[in-house]
Amino acid sequence: MKVVLLEHTQNPEKVCAVAALTSMKEGTPSDMLSEIDTDNAKKRIQRVVGYGHYSVIEHASFTFSIEGISRACSHQLVRHRIASFTQQSQRYVKMEDVPFVTPPSIKNNKTAEDIFNKSLNNNTESYKKLLELGIAPEDARFVLPNAIKTNLVMTMNARELLHFFNLRCCNRAQWEIRDMAWEMLYQVLEVSPALFETSGPKCIGEGICTEGKASCGCYKLFEGKNIDERRIIVKEFFK
Repeated sequence: MKVVLLEHTQNPEKVCAVAALTSMKEGTPSDMLSEIDTDNAKKRIQRVVGYGHYSVIEHASFTFSIEGISRACSHQLVRHRIASFTQQSQRYVKMEDVPFVTPPSIKNNKTAEDIFNKSLNNNTESYKKLLELGIAPEDARFVLPNAIKTNLVMTMNARELLHFFNLRCCNRAQWEIRDMAWEMLYQVLEVSPALFETSGPKCIGEGICTEGKASCGCYKLFEGKNIDERRIIVKEFFK
């Protein structure tokens, strides 16, 4: 897959800091934006988010290009409702090559991979034959599997991204959406570290796990580790 941060709110930390200030101080947001500097904006955001007041960071949005993920992954992604999605249409785009995603568990098992590829090849041939018979792509697509690749544009605000990373960067998340979430996280950290400095699975920020018996247990290795080191531990735990 490929994940690209296409656009984001200009000066996201300043914008969110001004939103926080607007609720507490006299004066206009436009004046506050011209007066606040980057360091003060970061400190304001860290303080407000630390208090659990997340509504002010909804004013920063981030738009991604998500390329080459499976339809199985995109079906999980759109369950995050506080976001905007525009996905490649199988009604209008003919799947000439019919590219697909192979899960690692199948790729690492020769017998399973043979079964998987045989099934996909049969689906692919059926799809192409239906098109040759004049069946519209919107109907021929019914034979296409969840493994088929797709592209989409997604926009989320910072608050929803924190929630998304909380769930999808966790080792309990499905592997494909987890890989995507981590790539998104590292890209937004580059443009807005104050908004996302403690983001990731819940164990990153809190040092505990709420998954109960299903916990992967990586949080037990966090003692004396900073946030960046915790992220490395979580990502490497199952490798």
